[in-house]
Amino acid sequence: MSTARRDVAALYRELGLRGMNVGASGNVSARAKGGMIITPSGIAGDTVSPKLLVQMDLAGRSKSKLQPSSEWEMHAAIYRADPRAMVIVHTHSPYATALACLNLPLPAFHYGVLEFGGPEVRIAPYLTFGTPQLAAAAADAIQGRTAALLANHGMICHGPTARAALLAAARLEALAQQYLIARAAGEPRLLTPDEIESARIRYLSYGQVAKRKEDPK
Repeated sequence: MSTARRDVAALYRELGLRGMNVGASGNVSARAKGGMIITPSGIAGDTVSPKLLVQMDLAGRSKSKLQPSSEWEMHAAIYRADPRAMVIVHTHSPYATALACLNLPLPAFHYGVLEFGGPEVRIAPYLTFGTPQLAAAAADAIQGRTAALLANHGMICHGPTARAALLAAARLEALAQQYLIARAAGEPRLLTPDEIESARIRYLSYGQVAKRKEDPK
């Protein structure tokens, strides 16, 4: 059993445990040789196992007996468009979905929004789930970023590993919650362009960055 299969199944189960998906809602995939591995359609997170995952190419061809997630085209479109995307998480988590149902992007009310690659998390227009039209709109909304909202639907994000994709989804959900709380209390102050640029530069040296070669320590 491949590590990728175990990681995807564990990630999908974890999203359910965290309340970010309910039942068979949402889906998870990982880039794989010749295409991707994705959660199957209609199978809840608490019952999914590595062997139930569907391996397919990015054109939709699969030899699995199970049907892939109805949103496989959305995952495939993002993998085709962005080589950085290695694991994709799509959830119907409460706060991100609530924000998406207001048809609102997530603006830079907090510097943490910049973690997703730009001054806002864009929102794709509402289109019927599981359609090529939604796949194209989602790929466009997330272009150059690592997360996007889907109007009247949910959210989608990606990362270089299963752990990174999980943390991105959790971070987006937390920020959506904070933004909605702030909007309920008043009008959130948004960062100015200069503040956004300063935070963007600060992020370049945030965390455990590699030491410079001339650093003797």
